[in-house]
Amino acid sequence: MFSFCRLFTILLVAFRYRLDELVLSSIRHPWASRLLRLVRLGRAPTLPRGVRLRLALESLGPIFVKFGQVLSTRRDLIPLDIAEQLALLQDRVPPFPSEVAAATIEKALGAPPQQLFKQFDMQPIASASIAQVHFAQLHDGREVAVKVLRPGMHEVIFKDLRLMRAIAGLVERLGADGRRLKPREVVAEFDKYLNDELDLIREASNCSQLRRNFSMEKERAELLIVPEVIWEYCASSVFTMERMKGIPVNQIDRLRAANVDMKDLARKGVEIFFTQVFTDGFFHADMHPGNIYVSDAPETLGRYIALDFGIVGSLSEFDKNYLAQNFLAFFRRDYRRVAQLHIESGWVPPQTREEELEGAVRAVCEPYFDRPLSEISLGQVLLRLFQTSRRFNVEIQPQLVLLQKTLLNVEGMGRDLDPELDLWDTAKPYLEKWMYQRIGPSGLYQRLRQEAGQWAQILPQLPRLVHANLDRPDTRQALNQEIKLLRQSQQQTNKLLTVLCAVLAVALGVAIWALVGR
Repeated sequence: MFSFCRLFTILLVAFRYRLDELVLSSIRHPWASRLLRLVRLGRAPTLPRGVRLRLALESLGPIFVKFGQVLSTRRDLIPLDIAEQLALLQDRVPPFPSEVAAATIEKALGAPPQQLFKQFDMQPIASASIAQVHFAQLHDGREVAVKVLRPGMHEVIFKDLRLMRAIAGLVERLGADGRRLKPREVVAEFDKYLNDELDLIREASNCSQLRRNFSMEKERAELLIVPEVIWEYCASSVFTMERMKGIPVNQIDRLRAANVDMKDLARKGVEIFFTQVFTDGFFHADMHPGNIYVSDAPETLGRYIALDFGIVGSLSEFDKNYLAQNFLAFFRRDYRRVAQLHIESGWVPPQTREEELEGAVRAVCEPYFDRPLSEISLGQVLLRLFQTSRRFNVEIQPQLVLLQKTLLNVEGMGRDLDPELDLWDTAKPYLEKWMYQRIGPSGLYQRLRQEAGQWAQILPQLPRLVHANLDRPDTRQALNQEIKLLRQSQQQTNKLLTVLCAVLAVALGVAIWALVGR
């Protein structure tokens, strides 16, 4: 059973911020309307509903703050005004005692930090709902950042998640509107995110993968810097990485003072995003300004620096092809193709009428093309498409929702750096080049190279496999039957040819006799 004291605290906070009014106003039912009028007597809310929900979650603590952050990504399920307020939630959490952090490090790595490191700053540099970060120096002189999991998180999360599941089940039973919001699905998604973030080894592996992706080619290495993972000092509760120095991407004045080219920086941000999504199928999915820095060192000036790898997204080859073709169809205003892609993907029922879906997509996209390019938001177009797709029973894929949330972050960040950024114009050449590489000669060559290893193993075995297959009793029996049928067919054909030859001979003889007789 969940804690009734915790439930009572939640009810008090809900009453304080008038969340009862928010819930009742969202239910379309006569009794809900009458009850709403009753609870509003003398207590009309003074703050917008999104602001009240954000303040309530901040009051309830770090787990509910994290839940609000995850909920803000589900803009296909919740109203836009609430989603925008929840996106403002920040992990403003007091640090836990440094002695506790040191004890966690000692338990995880087998020695106290004073022994493991040449120098360890007991004062944390940053503190969030899940972990806090300390700077340190290795014995070989390298500067590192040590991320330490907040103690007792598993127990706290287990209790709060149990309570959230109970509340989600209650909301679902309220009616069709409650079921449409899919509260239990949202809580399950939150559970997955939290469990991923609570395992710092998983975050370290995400960091290592992203670093490898952007280190393979010089051109890509000049776009993004990812810290090196110090695996000897990593555990499920401790993550040690190379220390990164730079300027937070939202500190525009400092970036200009460092002579960073803002337009180029905005363009590179878009290129990094599309490279992660379409080339790698693996992308940093928490790209808010607190996690993205810009290098101000002379040798790497203007390069992005990625931090915090707890939430990443991944896409299959099918997802990548589907998304790329959709984006290109948008750019070309080919709304029929967009509708066809939705139907071909199986994300809408097969009986969906193509022309109806095309009309709905046109109604979403066409108004944006008539605006100045600086006012067009690709993220908002996708959001409107998600909302429109409800009437066609489109199944929104979780990985695409995460992608849409990240795209909104990237677009907002890019517009802050360069208000004239044209995301459409920046992305279109990249996507066209990517599609050509996928379906053109170079794409065929790359796929042949990928399969060459398998072919090298299979080709030498083909004669033996063919012989073994032909030598099987059932195969021999089938071949004998086929040979028997072929012989019968040949005999019939020979008879037919004999008759035809006789007929032709007779006809030829008659023709010659007729000619001679004349």
